[in-house]
Amino acid sequence: MLVVGGFGPAQAEDLKFTIAYQTVVEPSKVPQADGSYEKVTGAKIDWRKFDSGADVITAVASGSVDIGYVGSSPLAAAASRELPIQTILVVGLIGESEALVARNGSGVSKIADLAGKKVAVPFVSTTHYSLLAALKHENVDPKTVDILNLRPPEIAAAWERGDIDAAYVWDPALGQIRTNGTIIVDSAKVAEWGAPTFDAWIVRTEFAEKHPDAVRDFVKTTGQAYADYLAKPEAWSASSPQAEKIGRLTGAKLDEVPSLLKGYVFPTLAEQASDKFLGGDTVKAIAATSEFLKEQGKIDAVLPDYSGYVTTKYVKEAAVSN
Repeated sequence: MLVVGGFGPAQAEDLKFTIAYQTVVEPSKVPQADGSYEKVTGAKIDWRKFDSGADVITAVASGSVDIGYVGSSPLAAAASRELPIQTILVVGLIGESEALVARNGSGVSKIADLAGKKVAVPFVSTTHYSLLAALKHENVDPKTVDILNLRPPEIAAAWERGDIDAAYVWDPALGQIRTNGTIIVDSAKVAEWGAPTFDAWIVRTEFAEKHPDAVRDFVKTTGQAYADYLAKPEAWSASSPQAEKIGRLTGAKLDEVPSLLKGYVFPTLAEQASDKFLGGDTVKAIAATSEFLKEQGKIDAVLPDYSGYVTTKYVKEAAVSN
């Protein structure tokens, strides 16, 4: 059937878009593995794995990625550069799932010991932000620390070679380096110190305007995955199908999946639009992170208002859609 001046029924069937994901252990890896996003949206999805949020932002900026998984630090940097994006879902508040680990025998047992040491972290990531915040809290001048810009796989490799003394990273690299190291501080503690971090899904504004239903259905499917986990977290055991799917997509060890999931605070779909998240505090957190990044010389300027980079539209529509 031909529809003149409108959308034909083949449009949804022909829809193709690209999603950038990272190897973070979180519930939406299950519908990703199951092909649920394709079924719900009726689209062909090209899933691309990225090692850092900074890389995801670069891909989104180039137009090669439509929806992407990023941390609050690269999100703030992107918004400060006025990249045409919107935050559509908060994945979770980061807690123990990101941590600073010191190599056994490195002589590092506390943050103050990092002076003069080689510390690896993916630049402009949530762990980079947390590392700088931890150094500031403990009155350690970051210029006295040899901070190296390495992606998680590169951190794991450098750790194996003995090239670095410490690293602030997430899984699966975190799990690998912990076998020969000691956790000095995690992001739950850094959040208590006044520098909380979170992960989020963002969308290119142009894509969202052209395909709002696809964005809504993406949000709904992701929210359902969180709801399934929150309803019965004990069912997501190391021997569960959920753990197998998460491990397959992330590289995490199955016996570590349950504890890694507990390293996040996952908001429900209903909570997403509240003042605590997209309805208020997410905007404040992006602004605060931007202020810190400018202070650290990572961005040139801070915007007067970040509300245009966060929307409750899709979580509200997903919550009421059938």
